[in-house]
Amino acid sequence: MSAVEISNVTKTFRSVCAIDQLSLSVPLGAVYGFIGPNGSGKSTTMRMIANILYPDSGTISVFGQQRAGTRSGDIGYLPEERGLYRKMRVRDLLEFHGELRGGRNVGTEVNAWLERLGLAHCAERKVETLSKGMSQKIQFIATVVPEPKLLILDEPFSGLDPVSADSIRSAVLEMRGRGCTVILSTHDMGVAETLCDAIFMIFRGRKVLDGTLAAIQASYGSDTIRVAVEGGIAGLGDLPGIEAVKDRGQVQELRMGPDCDPQQVLHTLAARTSISSFAVVKPSLHDIFVRIAGPQPDADIQEVQDA
Repeated sequence: MSAVEISNVTKTFRSVCAIDQLSLSVPLGAVYGFIGPNGSGKSTTMRMIANILYPDSGTISVFGQQRAGTRSGDIGYLPEERGLYRKMRVRDLLEFHGELRGGRNVGTEVNAWLERLGLAHCAERKVETLSKGMSQKIQFIATVVPEPKLLILDEPFSGLDPVSADSIRSAVLEMRGRGCTVILSTHDMGVAETLCDAIFMIFRGRKVLDGTLAAIQASYGSDTIRVAVEGGIAGLGDLPGIEAVKDRGQVQELRMGPDCDPQQVLHTLAARTSISSFAVVKPSLHDIFVRIAGPQPDADIQEVQDA
């Protein structure tokens, strides 16, 4: 049984089709990444899983049961738009959320989470006195303290400094280790690549990628040359078989056409300039994202690329 099964779901807002015939299966116990440009449908999909919004057609099942009526205590949802009772004290707020959703006293768990995320000294402070990053960590604790079986996190790392982001990342992995299924959205492709067991990309309301990073990259093949040369991008024009050049600063990425011979590219470059590094690699998730959702998306991206 999957943790979440979405079958042929469509959701519209007046004349706008936000989700178009979406089908998706989220494995039990996985960290499942949602990626896509702003307005693509990530948050709408998450809200339907959390039973905040309802699909116009299609079905959504969570742990084998179709979602209807009230929200389940087995689901923890952290929305992108943060919201806390700013006049409450931190400990009171967290215990209130935990008891309301978990139906039990969570004082011990609250203390443990505050200590873990470096916020024990803030327990008696009012929420309105906290920084943005502190408030975000408090809302994360409010989401996880009832120990949900399904954790839905919408941009959980947005605005966090690296130390705070690492603490949330560690907590997510620990919860996965306890058997919790985690769905998270992110615009940071590095997070998606390193944290997620599987990645789903939605574009204009439709699924365009779904699978492990390795499988997604394999579907594109090793069509990228990553190179560092003297003079940078200035010396990379008119190379044989190269369709596009992307400047990454200290290195450049060359996208090979179907008939490109990387040895010929290397030979041409060696005759022009000094080469510090040259490697044929699979495209990064960042590059794949831009190919699909950039200003001039690849013409052959029409249907989902099953990975």
